[in-house]
Amino acid sequence: MLSAANWFHPGDLPRLSVQDGSAICPWLAAAGFLSSAHANLSDADESPGEGFEDAIPPTLLVPSTGFRGRSGANMSTLASGFKDYLGAALAFIYPEFCQICREARATAAEGMVCADCWRQVRFIRPPYCERCGLPFEGELSSVFECGNCREMELHFTSARSAVAAGGMVLEIIHRYKYQRALWFEPFLADLLIREAGPVLRGAPWDWIVPVPLHPAKEREREFNQAERLAQRLAAATQIPLNARLLKRVEPTRTQTRLTRSERAANVRRAFALRPGRLDLKGARIVLVDDVFTTGATTSACARVVREAGAVEVCVWTVARGL
Repeated sequence: MLSAANWFHPGDLPRLSVQDGSAICPWLAAAGFLSSAHANLSDADESPGEGFEDAIPPTLLVPSTGFRGRSGANMSTLASGFKDYLGAALAFIYPEFCQICREARATAAEGMVCADCWRQVRFIRPPYCERCGLPFEGELSSVFECGNCREMELHFTSARSAVAAGGMVLEIIHRYKYQRALWFEPFLADLLIREAGPVLRGAPWDWIVPVPLHPAKEREREFNQAERLAQRLAAATQIPLNARLLKRVEPTRTQTRLTRSERAANVRRAFALRPGRLDLKGARIVLVDDVFTTGATTSACARVVREAGAVEVCVWTVARGL
């Protein structure tokens, strides 16, 4: 008998717009496989309240306890049944097997990555550059700052990444960003939250701010990966999300093949504050992006908010280019 991996994987599905997908299969939007949550949030203000929960796929937000109908019966059983039905429907559309090895079982809540593939992740541990978090092989007896940080004018206080950007992790990020493989989002968000959550919780940060895409690029991609990951980090840390603070004003070319100096020049004036935004005097801000390479993009964002009065800007990304 053929397994699900022999005959189907999510990438085989035709590309659907938010409208088409929601009409044909409403539970796909509910689970986050369509970017309806992003559409709901695109016009939101600084508060993460309105539409915020809808942007946390694939968790299904249903009543659990305490809600009673007119008959007085507790609705938790009904909610649980609905959740089971929805999960079964999703499993039929998206069979639960790993989207990396396509052999072992993996659920949507796990980001469609199995336990064996998960073990390939390389978390970044000290020693590393005090400024940008670049890991250093060997032992250090004093504060270390890498050559990149010494040579560049960086405007953030510090930058940290959860994992090294290579192999399976880099493949997942590329498929997530460029092929719209949104089923990987819980996996990537989990990496970020595992490392950033304990550091950020309890500290006096004012906002989590995602690195914005240019409107043309966001229309083409239909979502901003940094914003979606920032939504999840904000929910996990209870730090308010502010996805409307910054805007990208120049449609810069991709940074992938540029040198360090070219990257800095490419994004130097690419970002600006949105008109009428909050007073940033004394603010402490967490910038979120998917990948950190030289720090040119996040530094350009940090420069804008520092010039507007922010006193501290730290950067968190899922992965770090080595």
